[in-house]
Order: sequence, then structure tokens, then C-alpha cells
Amino acid sequence: MEAGTAGDLTRHSVSGIIKVSTEKQVNHMKYLIASDIHGSALYCGQMLRQYRAEQADRLLLLGDLLYHGPRNDLPEGYAPKKVIAMLNEYRTEILCVRGNCEAEVDQAVLEFPVLAEYALLSTDKMLIFATHGHQWNAGQLPPLKAGDILLHGHTHIPACEPCGPAGAFMRMNPGSVSIPKDGSPHSYMTLENSVFTWKTLDGEIYRTWQPD
Repeated sequence: MEAGTAGDLTRHSVSGIIKVSTEKQVNHMKYLIASDIHGSALYCGQMLRQYRAEQADRLLLLGDLLYHGPRNDLPEGYAPKKVIAMLNEYRTEILCVRGNCEAEVDQAVLEFPVLAEYALLSTDKMLIFATHGHQWNAGQLPPLKAGDILLHGHTHIPACEPCGPAGAFMRMNPGSVSIPKDGSPHSYMTLENSVFTWKTLDGEIYRTWQPD
């Protein structure tokens, strides 16, 4: 798994690289994918509970970890300092991209990289471009090949739909852990054996998708 800056999709600085995985490694890993915690210790705790229950190998966070943002109300259980401590306990298992609410000060208190603009995850069937969504999204697509997946958060609304010219790509969004919108649940996704599964924070499945 690689990560880099939004301005350069082909060259990555040393500090921009999160992880590089072979296809064999990725295919035998289980990921829990979540986004937009926004400083809620309550919902962060529920997400981590599900991470343990899922027995996932890695936790992929799509940004907006600590700050609630000027457009959002305070989420229930807002306690960024507690969230810092909770996430740092899993620092060796977290892969993260930068959200529009992340800043240098967040990196100063979090013990895992949080400032990469995107990450690339490849399996035997697809390439996943993981980002927050405020820069790369359905309206401003990164360079993708037919069959690739754009995975992002930011909107707080779960999604699984074709996008791009003639629906050549898939756009996916796990929804928000703490501030879901448009009537969606507090939710996350899992990725295992090329199967994406959307679940509530109670572990209830409400959507699945896998490539043909």
C-alpha cells in the first residue's frame, strides 16, 4: 500500500509512503475501513470494538479524525484528547489518509502517519485509490483505469455506485463513524477477499459488493 500527495501521483517522498503490500498479502488481509470520526470518543470506541470483533488485520481510516469541522455540530461524546489516546493504541495497525480537517498539529499528537493525500491498495482483481474525498471525488477523478475503485469519505453518506465516463469506475464510501448524514447509519466497511461489506456500528450488514 502506497501513499502520496495529491499533486504528484507518480513520485512519492519517503514521508509519504505508508506501506507497500504485495497482492498476495492484500488478498489474505482483512481491512476495516472507516471515516470521519470527528473527535467522538463514543463512536471511536464503538468502531474499535468492531475492529476487534471483526478480527481485522488493518484499520484504514479515510481522514477527519479529531476536529468536528466548522460545518458540523459537535458529535455525541466529543473528546478529541480521548480519541488521540484510543487511536494511538492501534498505531501499528492503522493506515490513514489526510482529511480536510487534519493539520500539522494532528500529526504532532498522533503516533501514525495522517498527512498522506491518498493511498493505493491493489488486489488481484482491482486497484483501490483511497482518499478523503475533498480533493479527489466523482467530480474530480484521479487518473484511474477501467475497473478501478475510488474509495473516499468526506460526504458522511455511504456509497457504492459506478462513476466516471460510461461508469468505468466504482465509487465507494463507508459513511461516517460519528456524524452520518442523509438518514444513513453510523457505519464502516470491511474488505476481505475482494468483497466489500458495509455494516452499522452494531455489526449489522446492510450492503455488499464484489467485482465480477
